[in-house]
Amino acid sequence: MVKSPTSHFIVVIEKGSTSYGAYVTNLPGCIAVGETREEVLKLIKEGIELQLEDLGVYREKYSCTLWRSLSSP
Repeated sequence: MVKSPTSHFIVVIEKGSTSYGAYVTNLPGCIAVGETREEVLKLIKEGIELQLEDLGVYREKYSCTLWRSLSSP
């Protein structure tokens, strides 16, 4: 099992003219695009979990923390 170097992820959300985009600063290539802020938050959370799973990182204890931080206005 690989341990994550951090337990926090900085997610940048940008509002475009017709959609929202998001990327994770410390997970290169982890991006999402959605029609609403809520959709892009859901998609980036899934993207983070998938990328960490792919890297072999067990993230159960971080899932709730991640969701609370992403859900904040």
